[in-house]
Order: sequence, then C-alpha cells, then structure tokens
Amino acid sequence: MKVSRLTGLFMALALLVCMLGGAALAEAEGGVLAQIAGTYDELFPVITAEEYDQVWLDACAEFGDAENAAQYAEMLKSFCTAEIYGEEAVAAYADGAQARFNCSFIGGVAQITFADGHISGVDENGATVFDHDYAYAGVDASTGFAIYESADEASGEFTYFLLAPDTPATTHHIEFRYGADLEALGQFYEGACAYWLAAGIPVDGQDAYAVSSIRLFCEENLAELAA
Repeated sequence: MKVSRLTGLFMALALLVCMLGGAALAEAEGGVLAQIAGTYDELFPVITAEEYDQVWLDACAEFGDAENAAQYAEMLKSFCTAEIYGEEAVAAYADGAQARFNCSFIGGVAQITFADGHISGVDENGATVFDHDYAYAGVDASTGFAIYESADEASGEFTYFLLAPDTPATTHHIEFRYGADLEALGQFYEGACAYWLAAGIPVDGQDAYAVSSIRLFCEENLAELAA
C-alpha cells in the first residue's frame, strides 16, 4: 500500500468517534449515567503510553496493513490528542489545516467519578474540583447525547454533562462533554466547545480496557482498507 493512500485516509477522517444517535439514548430513559458508574482517567494519555505501542502496531497491521502500520498508528493517535479546542481550534483549522480533536478533561479535572445521580471530579493532586448531584434532562438534539443537569447554582462550568451512549461494556471507554453553555456543548465544529470531546477509560481493569479500546479504534477506522 502506497503512502498516497494513507494520506487519502487521513484526509477522510473528519471525526473518528462513533456516535450512535438519539434513539438509543431515548430507549435508555436517562439510564446512561448509571451504566457508566465508576472512576475514569483520560483515555488517550493511557492508550498512547509507550507500553501499548505494540498493541497499536499489531492492530493497525491487522485492520489496515503491515507496511503502513506504524504510520497508521501515529496518525490515529494524533487525531485525538490536539491541545487546542474552541475558537482557537476553529481559527487554526479554518485555512484547511487537518482538524484534530482534543479529548482531554478540561477545567482542571484529572479524574472523574460517575455514579447514579452523582458526578464528581478531582485534580492531579486528588483535590476536589466539583461534586454535584445530577438529574436526567433529556437528549440533546444536535449530538444525540443524554443531558444531565445539576440543580446546584454554584456548579458553574460543570452545570451540564452530555453523555454519549458509549459504555465500558460496549466500547471499552466513554465519551462526554461538560460545561455551563448547553448550546455550545451541542456544537462540534463551532463555538467554545468546538473540536473537544472528553474520552475516559475506567480505572478498574484499565489494562484490558486499554487494549480493547485500541483495537476497536483501529478496527473502526482501518478495517475498510483490508477489503
């Protein structure tokens, strides 16, 4: 396989995350929060660690091809590890530069814990950043994500959580957004939340989830090349 084909694939990857749509969430009747109960680290710092390099190479060779496996791996890793998001990212990608997503936890949060009706987060030193009760508030029409809202007037940038239907049981990781502006949270390519989608991996059983997440990520984005 030639590098030109690799470049074509890279340009075609407008959004690597898999969105299942609002129907699945509507059927869940607001149960997504309970389904993802647990504590999570940021996904990409874990799965891009050196210890998983061979997992990436093996998966890219299996679902893509061995010749370009190393390039595929670096491409897929880089697409979701951008440092910028929001208006800065919109401006940066306006001239045709390859868009990338920031999938980190923002707002000083290093680890997030989800429980049925409750969400909290701590910083890298373990100090509490936020800690609130949340209630299901419907489905966001733009993203299809479940909306959870805090009734705490002091919740600030943690007032809303939008949860994708991904769960550890189905995709080995979770995807979500949070903030104070519900309209902005519903936009992937414009506004304050553009090109940002937080991704988390469970702390418990993390190694197995990491391997499975990498393989799924590669399969979803490279399998068609093997045809």
